[in-house]
Amino acid sequence: MKKKVVVGMSGGVDSSVAALLLKEEGYEVVGVTMQIWQDGKRDADGESGCCSLQAVEDARRVAQMLSIPYYVMNFKNVFQKEVVDYFVGEYLAGRTPNPCIACNRYVKWEALLRRSMEIGADYIATGHYARVERLPNGRYAVRNSVTADKDQTYALYNLTQFQLEHTLMPVGAYHKEEIRAIAREYSLPIAHKPDSQDICFVPDGDYAGFIEREAPGQAPGCGNFVAEDGTVLGTHKGIIHYTIGQRKGLGLSFGHPVFVSEIRPDTNEVVLGLSGDVFRSELSCGRLNFMGMEDLSAPRRVWAKIRYAHKGEWCVIEQTGEDRILCRFEKPVRAVTPGQAVVFYDGEYVLGGGQIL
Repeated sequence: MKKKVVVGMSGGVDSSVAALLLKEEGYEVVGVTMQIWQDGKRDADGESGCCSLQAVEDARRVAQMLSIPYYVMNFKNVFQKEVVDYFVGEYLAGRTPNPCIACNRYVKWEALLRRSMEIGADYIATGHYARVERLPNGRYAVRNSVTADKDQTYALYNLTQFQLEHTLMPVGAYHKEEIRAIAREYSLPIAHKPDSQDICFVPDGDYAGFIEREAPGQAPGCGNFVAEDGTVLGTHKGIIHYTIGQRKGLGLSFGHPVFVSEIRPDTNEVVLGLSGDVFRSELSCGRLNFMGMEDLSAPRRVWAKIRYAHKGEWCVIEQTGEDRILCRFEKPVRAVTPGQAVVFYDGEYVLGGGQIL
């Protein structure tokens, strides 16, 4: 018998097959669903989120079929603090957060790993499309999955060395079609379950409405749409409704496309410009996390992604302060968005990253 591993089971096909694969490899597998948001309620349309009652039911059924112990663990408090409060605070400050990155670092890894080790586990495992490897320099890093269209390394850049040392990601060695085929082969009841797309705590996608409910009276109200030079172009409905690069939903007509190029929370202004105005050749980032490299002692040419769906671009990174890196891109990148992450790669391996300032 190999070592003990706690698998975070969301009720979806990826985490279910992760549990199956690890059991087949001989690990002592324990299934856990993290109760982080909903109080066991189904969504109004009947679909289920990653933390709904349906998700728990699906995960429990899979655990029974695999004959592994299964538990539901309550992480609501840490999720509220590290994910929801952070999400709301960033929008109120005029930034666009990435709650999945925060959830990965502080809930799915930090909190779950701590709880798992308390019950004797050696590892935690998830259904992420990524791989964990130890590099020749002795550091752990996440490596791209074998399938580029499902790669999830971007959202994992903030994990610590300790967390990576105690993490297994078996799904990263497979294509999505192979994972579904394995689920069908073993007659798992979630084999055809669709992938979750939305942020779990905002299933309707209405971020502004969620923020107004979470922080009543705190969201900045209407303000001015302005040009770069401050010329007033119209009235906006509040900065929490906008993000860099946005074109639709502005409520203005100029006879040509305009885009959000900047959000100015201090003056409650949203800057509009033409398509070319949303391209930048450099950015600064903070809240750094080094992964495949221990530090940045000299400028380095790396491949960088500035959002999950960004294909990436070459840039030179240089540390300009204790917690600050300047990135100079070889080709301008579109919609550099404060609050999002920039993640640095060396080939298939994550070197580290930070939050765009």
